[in-house]
Amino acid sequence: MKKRRRFKQTLSLRERIELWGESLRNQAALLPPGHEREVLLKKVTAAGAASCLDEWVNSRGLQPPK
Repeated sequence: MKKRRRFKQTLSLRERIELWGESLRNQAALLPPGHEREVLLKKVTAAGAASCLDEWVNSRGLQPPK
């Protein structure tokens, strides 16, 4: 039976999502307008939504999303 490689994350999920979104935004800024750039910008939007959802899920009161 194979052992699973496990490791501790040094950054929270929210921080990793924000870093990923920023990286995508920087990559999109270097591209000319077109399909590839639009795909990256959609991923940036998805990263922002994921960050908001993570914040909501980890909040103390679990209020409905705004």
